[in-house]
Amino acid sequence: MSTQSKPDTGAAAAEAIPDCPRCLKPLPLCICDSIAPIESRVSLLILQHPQEQDRALGTARLTALHFKNAVLKIGLSWPSLSKALGRPVHDPSRWAVLYLGSAKVAELETDRDIVAINRKGEIEDNQRAILRDIEGIVLLDGTWSQAKALWWRNAWMLKCQRVILGPAHPSRYGQLRREPRRDGLSTIEAVAMLLGSLEKRPDIADALHGSFERMLTRYREAQSVLPELAPRPKPKRDYRRRKRA
Repeated sequence: MSTQSKPDTGAAAAEAIPDCPRCLKPLPLCICDSIAPIESRVSLLILQHPQEQDRALGTARLTALHFKNAVLKIGLSWPSLSKALGRPVHDPSRWAVLYLGSAKVAELETDRDIVAINRKGEIEDNQRAILRDIEGIVLLDGTWSQAKALWWRNAWMLKCQRVILGPAHPSRYGQLRREPRRDGLSTIEAVAMLLGSLEKRPDIADALHGSFERMLTRYREAQSVLPELAPRPKPKRDYRRRKRA
């Protein structure tokens, strides 16, 4: 005789909590009331992998809500930058994509924290001119493997300038979410760094970092009262062989 499995009461409780219609986060984690859209010169296009489902700690939609000149698309592939953006783009080379390759700023001979690179992972000449002329930024949102899938499925990104980041500090996620590389940042942190620097506007970085900190504070507060919404990260198992006594 088969036995019926017990219902997952935690998951059921989480589903019963309504979502904010704007940011789509559970209401206890919503910070929409503190967001004021920002006017920016540089456009923003965030492409989110459809399997990225971390509503609680994800920052793609939260990032897009901060800008009047931002577009968030969920999917796997688009025939061109113009189709993904929903408007004509006359020169894709003046758009930059935050590149996911092996090149790291720390290993390049530069004191810049935002670096334009070529297809070989080498520093482009005329960094100042390249970065000054960027009209828009493309970011890929998802896990490391999901973001790579987006990169390989959208060949038009090869027409865009590649940029990489060398943040001075690791992600504010801390122990809540482990990044695969020390220079890995959340989407909102990456945009804060890029637009704050490209537009020479520290107010943009301050606004995004402030929102991110508020979101993380809400999450940590929820861990004690709503663990089904804000589960504590599981410790990584040590798969190394233990020495026999």
